[in-house]
Amino acid sequence: MGWFKTPSIFTSNNHRNLPYYNPIRQNLVNNSETPKDGVPNKLFRLLRRLLSGGKMDGGSRTEAEEKLYSWLYALAQSDKDLVFEYVRSTERGLSFTEAERRLKENGPNVPVDYSFPSWWHILWNAFFHPFNIILIVLSVISYITSDSPNGCIMLVLVFISVSLRFYQEYASSKAAMKLSEFVRCPVKVQRCAGRVVQTELVVQIDQRDVVPGDIVIFEPGDLFPGDVRLLSTKHLVVSQSSLTGESWTTEKTADVREDSSTPLLDLRNICFMGTNVVSGGGVGLVVSTGSKTYMSTMFSNIGKKKPPNEFEDGVRRISYVLIAVMLVVVTIIVATDYSTSHDLSESILFGVSVASALTPQMLPLIVNTSLAKGALAMAKDRCIIKSLTAIRDMGSMDILCIDKTGTLTMNRAIMVNHLDSWGLQKEKVLQFAFLNSYFKTDQKYPLDDAILAHVYTNGYKFQPSKWKKIDEIPFDFIRRRVAIIMEREAEDRSHHISDRIVVTKGALEEVMKVCSFIEDVDGETNITFSTEHYQRILNLTEEISNEGLRAIGVAIRRLETETSYQHRDDDETFESDMVFLGLITFFDPPKDSAKQALWRLAEKGVKAKVLTGDSLTLSIRVCKEVGIRTTHVVTGPELELLDQDSFHETVKRATVLARLTPTQKLRVVQSLQAVGNHTVGFLGDGVNDSLALDAANVGISVDSGVSVAKDFADIILLEKDLNVLIAGVEHGRLTFGNTMKYIKMSVIANLGSVLSILIATLGLKYEPLTPKQLLTQNFLYSVGQIAIPWDKMEEEYVKVPQKWSKKGLPMFILWNGPVCTLFDVSTLMFLWFYYKADSLDDIVFFRSAWFIEGLLMQTLIIHLIRTEKIPFVQEFASWPVLCSTVLISAIGIAIPFTPIGDVMGFVELPLSYFGFLVVLFVGYIFVGQVVKRLYIMVYKSWL
Repeated sequence: MGWFKTPSIFTSNNHRNLPYYNPIRQNLVNNSETPKDGVPNKLFRLLRRLLSGGKMDGGSRTEAEEKLYSWLYALAQSDKDLVFEYVRSTERGLSFTEAERRLKENGPNVPVDYSFPSWWHILWNAFFHPFNIILIVLSVISYITSDSPNGCIMLVLVFISVSLRFYQEYASSKAAMKLSEFVRCPVKVQRCAGRVVQTELVVQIDQRDVVPGDIVIFEPGDLFPGDVRLLSTKHLVVSQSSLTGESWTTEKTADVREDSSTPLLDLRNICFMGTNVVSGGGVGLVVSTGSKTYMSTMFSNIGKKKPPNEFEDGVRRISYVLIAVMLVVVTIIVATDYSTSHDLSESILFGVSVASALTPQMLPLIVNTSLAKGALAMAKDRCIIKSLTAIRDMGSMDILCIDKTGTLTMNRAIMVNHLDSWGLQKEKVLQFAFLNSYFKTDQKYPLDDAILAHVYTNGYKFQPSKWKKIDEIPFDFIRRRVAIIMEREAEDRSHHISDRIVVTKGALEEVMKVCSFIEDVDGETNITFSTEHYQRILNLTEEISNEGLRAIGVAIRRLETETSYQHRDDDETFESDMVFLGLITFFDPPKDSAKQALWRLAEKGVKAKVLTGDSLTLSIRVCKEVGIRTTHVVTGPELELLDQDSFHETVKRATVLARLTPTQKLRVVQSLQAVGNHTVGFLGDGVNDSLALDAANVGISVDSGVSVAKDFADIILLEKDLNVLIAGVEHGRLTFGNTMKYIKMSVIANLGSVLSILIATLGLKYEPLTPKQLLTQNFLYSVGQIAIPWDKMEEEYVKVPQKWSKKGLPMFILWNGPVCTLFDVSTLMFLWFYYKADSLDDIVFFRSAWFIEGLLMQTLIIHLIRTEKIPFVQEFASWPVLCSTVLISAIGIAIPFTPIGDVMGFVELPLSYFGFLVVLFVGYIFVGQVVKRLYIMVYKSWL
């Protein structure tokens, strides 16, 4: 037999888009509804990609997803005989030789082809950052010019920054490898052997060795090793919770041909990799394995769809600006200094000192200290922080996507009501439902506990001691009901009720199937169960479902003879001709804290969107209970029918999105990020949440979640309580605010100081400060900034999400930078005209005065920048910042009056100069405050 070569399902080489290509299969996938790609279409897509700047767009499926959908729908709509032709297999299965060939060609059957990056590659990415390059170059030059202490400090700062980033990325890069744990199991496959007469053999192989075309046999508990087209089934019930997040099971059958209107995960003749058999069994044909399965297509973009970090990009752009300014300014200063001193070594050393002063050396330490402080604070609130940068992103988060179950609700059932078939409350329905749950021993479910709790807490006296259990027909996923056979004790027997009865409780449809009678509205007589009764109960159930409740049915049957229960060979003889009693309704109640937590999040500018795999009606009921608006709701199947623009608009308006698949959750998150420009947090705890957790700006899981969800999450909650997130939002905004304080303040102070030095160098024709003095000033100023992570933020700041603005920092510098330089130049003019310090004879006095003024000015900038209010009048910094300011200022003022000052070339300054500094700084605060108010009036914000 000849076999076709197996191309990749995801390649773009003409007709090799499907495995085991042939013309019939190609026509099925490339139907007439799909336009052919022409040159204009290709150019248009290319232009759109270029203009989008590589942003992820959640409004449409990827090319790989489209091909996979077409392939699976083609198989679902075809007869079983044709399916063998499509995958080039036979009804006897593959031969061992062909299976081995396909395995070599396709590779092992693992869900994600994830190559683990080498440690040196991660280290290189952590190291290669413009800011690190600046510090390393400066440190090398410092060592060359014999300024070893300054060079050592810079290298230590680089080491801290690179080490932290390397550790975080190395740990997080292992997460995708966890996916393989979900499909490691032995698989029974049918193979054929023999040269002349081929014999069918059932062999057990490892899941990794399964190939397309294999025929697999599955039983309860088995995992599907790939995407499978069913060939034959017997009462097959499958759990797809790993893909959908729904706890309900799904019935599958081979004897059906689907159509294109059926949602992919609802296809009844297709089973997916990673799902498992709950009950029943069957035989299926593997049509896709490895990276070509639905599960793999979902997870193939893990680690690739994380949005760019605006903060990191902003810092990188600032680094480039500083490099450009540094090259220009330092070149001018070195040239000017050399023209007067004619000492190249001394001029280069002075230029390095100026470059060092321009560089915000403490940025890695300040940023990481702020993040670490936030992590410790959140740890006290029972949060484990895996990625420190997630704390800062929490401060920017303005949309939180959450699942319903266990987050908004208690994840447990509470019984609500007991109704007869006419919708009236009937105690008899509750009585027999209680007896069924009371005597049930095979396995207690949450619904049984809810019934028992309702009876006990409401004081019902059903006296189960007066009944004796005879037998039990346990629950299974085919019948979806449980039956208890019991009789009254001899001394309590009554002619109104037969001594022995069967009480059945379970899924409403399954209970009604075995009922031939129904109690009349009076409850005393039984009448035939007609079609009208059946429809009325369904309508009643629909009304109950619309209220967000779940219902189960209750029925009984009287046993007239002892032989009817003593020799039970067939359970169906007991569960037949029963009398339908009524319904028991349940509700998963919302948490008491959920409504308050959502209200507090809304007050802080964080909108909540519910993304769940549960039904829409139940989701709406819960959302109404906790205060989430339900005027705009949508389901996953409805989203699939929308075009790209409509998808984005619908996602933007919707507050409740139900029946979502994992891929749809991912697309919703990406749509909010790309089109809405939102910072999105996602709270999830299942495998089905992994895609969205990885793509969200802030991935949040819980300690009770599955391992994969916790691997992809940035933050893990030890309590599944939204109130914990509120503290995280506050810490995030505090961290973001203090970081922005440092960046804005340091850039303004450093640029202002360097421009002042440039002006002084050009005007004086000599160095306004020696390299040693300049580095000492910069060192003292940098040490004083260490207290910034312990500063406080104004209440108004933490009430709204905080984001990095691309235009914000440049405009902030243009407005506030000249103010600093203006007052430095004022000091220069004062020293020239008042003290006549404009010659080489007064160089020591000038440097002493310039040193103190520059240090105090840079220290004072912290207090002007840190608040919108008037510093020292309307707002005071935290005590660590105040203490740091006082200490550094005192040291700077005292140095010229100490022996250290003599060594550094300083002299004592007159008291009149300090009087001038008081006037100067009062004027600086006044002018700076005026500029601040004008800036806020124009841009409506400060930090």
